[in-house]
Amino acid sequence: MLSTAIRVRAPAQLPLLTITAFGTLAYLLMAWRWGGTVEDSLAYFDTARHLRGEIPVTELRAPFPYRLLVPGIAAMLPGELHHAFASLNWALVTASAVLMWQTVLAVGAGNARALLAGLLMLLSLPVYWYAPYLLVDPGSVCARSLFVFALLAGQPWLALFAGLVATAVREENILLLGWLLLSGRVSLRAGFAALAAAALWLLAVRWWIIGGLPSYTWRPNWWTVRHALQDIPSLLSMAGCAGVVLPLGLFGLWRAPAQLKPLAGLMLLMTLPLLYAAMSVRIDGRAIWGLYPFLIPLAATVAIRRAP
Repeated sequence: MLSTAIRVRAPAQLPLLTITAFGTLAYLLMAWRWGGTVEDSLAYFDTARHLRGEIPVTELRAPFPYRLLVPGIAAMLPGELHHAFASLNWALVTASAVLMWQTVLAVGAGNARALLAGLLMLLSLPVYWYAPYLLVDPGSVCARSLFVFALLAGQPWLALFAGLVATAVREENILLLGWLLLSGRVSLRAGFAALAAAALWLLAVRWWIIGGLPSYTWRPNWWTVRHALQDIPSLLSMAGCAGVVLPLGLFGLWRAPAQLKPLAGLMLLMTLPLLYAAMSVRIDGRAIWGLYPFLIPLAATVAIRRAP
């Protein structure tokens, strides 16, 4: 039986005006490079092209095609593919802001602080610099935001669903399902079933849906670490994406009310894949962006008065 240990107030009804404002702001920030394709984004764009039957699988480059869900949805949308993919990412960025707004409402902050949480998600370097490109990161951030909302709203079934969706977007998100199981938020049966489903999806994508690509491995090495410490553009990117969200989130962690405490362990867990990636390949500010769903609710607690 699923646990509902976290009980908070139900979120307020979604005002259409606020959602429209978030969407408009997201579009204004993303319009400058709408549907751009550079490096990783070109690989995801080619995945969507393959799913539309435009190019053969041999033109794809691992591991990007294995992150199939976002390019797959983009490929099914009507119209020119650049625009369809960019429109999908715009919707995902907007949804992430709405989810952060509703999450902070759910943990007891006022509407002003909740709106600030949504703005922290939008008024950031990642949304301006990375979201316009055809990447899967907006999908991962959105799914993580849904996971956090479900967790803090006491909806474990929704959290399981969000974890499955997040895993289909990026493989490291399977850790969210493991955390749900180990933390006792869900029953053993439900947790193991979700983990099995996620693992079967990853195997099916790699060996059946997108099969035959050359193998790849990420192996930690000291050369990569030394190079990363000298990679000024990458370091500036991470510093810019940390912005005010990371320091506010860490400060909020110190002052967090009890219902937000699980975010500390979640954030620590989700930094492990980032550390492994940093020792194996080049990373940039998108690594910090992926932590926003855990940091923003904590940042909002800076303004939440502790209960006596």
